[in-house]
Amino acid sequence: MSDLPSSANTKNLLAADVEIKGSLKFQNDLTIDGKIEGEISSPGVLTVGENAEIRGEIKTKSVTVYGKVHGNITVEERCELKARAVLQGDLKAARLVIEDGATFVGKSEVTPNRIAMKQPEIVRAPGNLPATGGVAPR
Repeated sequence: MSDLPSSANTKNLLAADVEIKGSLKFQNDLTIDGKIEGEISSPGVLTVGENAEIRGEIKTKSVTVYGKVHGNITVEERCELKARAVLQGDLKAARLVIEDGATFVGKSEVTPNRIAMKQPEIVRAPGNLPATGGVAPR
C-alpha cells in the first residue's frame, strides 16, 4: 500500500478517447485530452490538451489551454492560451497569457490581484502634518 502515490501528488488524465457529457468536478490537477460537453469546476489546475475539445463553462483556479474550448472560462488566477489553442467564449482571469498563434474570439476581463495594486495607507498622528497633503494652508 505504501507504493501508491498520495492523492495530493497524483496528476489525473482523461485521454483522447474519453468523451463525457455532464458536469465534471475535481480537486487538484487534471489534464483533459478528450471531449467534454458540460461544466467543469474545480479549486485546482486544469490543462486542456492538444486533442481536447470542450463545450461548456470552465471555472477553476487556473487553466492552460492547448486545445479547443467553446464556452466561457472563469479562473481565480492564471489563464494561458498556448500557440495552437482556440477559445470561443468570454474569459475572466487575474492574469492572462496568449501565445502567438492562439485564437481567441470573445471578451476578456483581466483583474489583477487588487491587494497588490492597492496604494499604501498613510497613517498620521494628530497634529503632525496638515490634512492637505503636506502643504500648509494659506
